[in-house]
Amino acid sequence: MSFETAVREESISPDRAWWLRVPAVLVGPRSVFFALRKDDPDDVAARSEPILLLVLLAGAAAVLATPTAAGLLDNPEYDALLLAIWTFVAGGLYGTVGYFLFGFALFFGARLLGSLGDFRRERQIVGFALAPLALSLLVLLPVRLALYGGDTFREGGPDEGAGETVLLALQLVFAAWSVGLLVVGVRVVHGWSWARTLAALGGAAVLLGAIVGVFALV
Repeated sequence: MSFETAVREESISPDRAWWLRVPAVLVGPRSVFFALRKDDPDDVAARSEPILLLVLLAGAAAVLATPTAAGLLDNPEYDALLLAIWTFVAGGLYGTVGYFLFGFALFFGARLLGSLGDFRRERQIVGFALAPLALSLLVLLPVRLALYGGDTFREGGPDEGAGETVLLALQLVFAAWSVGLLVVGVRVVHGWSWARTLAALGGAAVLLGAIVGVFALV
């Protein structure tokens, strides 16, 4: 029985259905992305909170992987509480900017290939594609803290050996998983071939590259 069939049979609310789709996108992404085709206002509105959670968690995972996070506790003004606040605020900013930026780039790439979908749907594809990156925060951060404690956020120390290399490789695996979901999402939502899907994503990548290039020159 598919996820969508189960949802219909239980006659659950749109809000609960979309919360159930958050873990479901990790194991059965096609049915989740297919559901994004629906334009019912209640159904569209029900996606906002699950997507917000994914964006915040993915943003936090991204900022904690930066060199800045690796040395935060070297600053005597930072403690565990301030570190948590920094992660929430910086992660929220990273996640939100990335969500809209990648969503706009995907909207641009899809339009180049003939899509008539709106910006909202494209960024929602991005939002659910972030699920593996969001999951990485819940999986890898506890492992880091268990292995290295506060040294996770200090320069040098035992967290800069082979174990850290393995954890970095795992982080990249989660990121690649998100990219894979993005490809699947674009193909399913638009009903395109693999070639057309990859061409649209290529257009999105060109726009992102141009934006990064402009900011690098400023």
